Amino acid sequence: MPHLVILYTPNIEAQTDMSALCRSMADAMLAQRDDDGKQVYPTGGTRVLAFPATHYAVADGSGDHAFVYLNVRMAAGRPDAVKKRIGDALLACAKQHFDPLIAQRHVGITLQIDEAPGQVYDGKLGNLHPLFNK
Repeated sequence: MPHLVILYTPNIEAQTDMSALCRSMADAMLAQRDDDGKQVYPTGGTRVLAFPATHYAVADGSGDHAFVYLNVRMAAGRPDAVKKRIGDALLACAKQHFDPLIAQRHVGITLQIDEAPGQVYDGKLGNLHPLFNK
């Protein structure tokens, strides 16, 4: 962890590069540091995935409105000030990416960060982490 999942209305795909958004959001996540200057998120555990919603309804249906929902899921244990800095940095990254789109059309964007405080199971499998734990 962390995982950032982006759900969006597909009516924006012709006007914005969602792959570029994924990369810039991952880079912004990897750039986050705690109060001691240590990287907050492990490189091998940072993932950003984007999915267009096949079916959607936005607002009152009076126009071809768009929506983007960004949800970060991370393990518990980070101080509130660090979580706020992370949220502010990710929202700034999203703003930079979507400003040209917002100038062209009506779009709503929500960024939420969720913690996994009471996990009952957290299984992991793979060989990605060792690439970055040197």
